[in-house]
Amino acid sequence: MKSRIRSGSVSNRFASACLVALLLLLSAGWAQAEQFERVGDYKIYYSAVNTSFLTPEVASANNIQRSKVLALLNVSVREQLENGEDRAVNATVNGQVSNQAGQAQSLSFRRVQDGEAIYYLSTFRIQPDEPMKFELDVTYDANQPPAEVNFIQRFYIDP
Repeated sequence: MKSRIRSGSVSNRFASACLVALLLLLSAGWAQAEQFERVGDYKIYYSAVNTSFLTPEVASANNIQRSKVLALLNVSVREQLENGEDRAVNATVNGQVSNQAGQAQSLSFRRVQDGEAIYYLSTFRIQPDEPMKFELDVTYDANQPPAEVNFIQRFYIDP
């Protein structure tokens, strides 16, 4: 992951370093679990973590509230190129998360770009030790219908 910082200020470098740390933390889950959906030449990666796992510096630098009852969903889209490499793709991500009782929360994503990497982040309230169902629509190509990405994840809250 490349980071390009044009401003020489210490605070911008710190914020960028914190963002890179956050994204590395989230992408570590991808490497282990390979949570993605393949749609043609595209891979839609997704990862959700409790925000209390983030360091205070990372959370502050990225305006994310740390809480035992909040989680962060990270979505990224990559296109496989003919030469075997891949590249980040601009996308639109919409969706919701619901609990077993069917109570749904809309997810509001914000775009974060660090160099050539592009991420879509959303925070949401979690239900302890309960499966949470995610339903996402990811538009990665204006000429294609949105891809549907659905998954279930359980979150645990430490006392």
